Amino acid sequence: MKAVGLYRYLPIDDAEALVDIEIPKPEATGRDLLVKVEAISVNPVDTKVRAPKDTVEKTPRVLGWDAAGTVVAAGPEVTLFEVGDPVFYAGSITRPGANSEFHLVEERIVGHKPASLDFTHAAALPLTAITAWEALFDRLGVSPQGADEGRTVLVFGGAGGVGSIGIQLAKQLGKLKVIATASRPESAKWARELGADHIVNHFGDLPAQMKEIGIEQVDYVLIFNDTDPNFPAAAQLIKPQGGICTIVENSAALPVDLLKAKSAAFHWEFMFTRSMFGTPDMIEQHKLLTEVARLVDAGTLRTTLGQHLGGINAENLRRAHRLLEQGRAIGKLVLTGF
Repeated sequence: MKAVGLYRYLPIDDAEALVDIEIPKPEATGRDLLVKVEAISVNPVDTKVRAPKDTVEKTPRVLGWDAAGTVVAAGPEVTLFEVGDPVFYAGSITRPGANSEFHLVEERIVGHKPASLDFTHAAALPLTAITAWEALFDRLGVSPQGADEGRTVLVFGGAGGVGSIGIQLAKQLGKLKVIATASRPESAKWARELGADHIVNHFGDLPAQMKEIGIEQVDYVLIFNDTDPNFPAAAQLIKPQGGICTIVENSAALPVDLLKAKSAAFHWEFMFTRSMFGTPDMIEQHKLLTEVARLVDAGTLRTTLGQHLGGINAENLRRAHRLLEQGRAIGKLVLTGF
């Protein structure tokens, strides 16, 4: 089957950073689904895994952790899906990725595709929806039923993939007042259209900007871009007994002591945790994606597709990686069909 993979970990401008390959078609066993991949989206995790290092793979490594497609075979222990079901999912970082014609994925981390979306628009949602949902509702404990209505959340990276769905979840389900960061007119416009009440520039003086809009402290902070430069401002802006959650690893020691006097909480969110460790609650991601699909079909949430980059091939995937590494992408980058 066709796929896009790598043998060496190279800068994205190198033509061999990602290459078109042929690999064997896998077979479904256990609780695995074999999915015919119709569309994929690209995330920062793809670029981080591909980042230059000395390792050389003996067999090609396939990346890609966002897909929408059709179930074409199911292992004997599968109970949640049938052949022919359209699905969407993010997969597991410990297994081969979805940048291939056919892909194996464990059914407990898969959802039925929203009926109102085609594969292209559905592929934009899984990884970021899981990440934002878990960060907001599981880690920070915000009520998805709106019990925290009127509280405030500051979303760093509001126009990125996770920010794009995080704003919607905070506004539509959490009923929160949303302040999102954006540094360009087009990204600010995008964040406002998704429901942000206020926009501030994360490259500027955040406390001063927050004071200008009359919100000097917030109940919650979601860091969806760079943790290191934004943590000090987050610590200053969080309310006593509030909570901060980040999805981006730090490169230096974080001054978490800034949170002590406020008894403020600090959380990590990594949406691959459940699949990586095989946690007993893996089924929660199936339930989560099922609810996201329902909310999309009800018109409560919208797709976060920002740019369609054409077919699934090495050239287009290198372009997607390049856009993400430049930090200029708005919403999600999606590719459709081999």
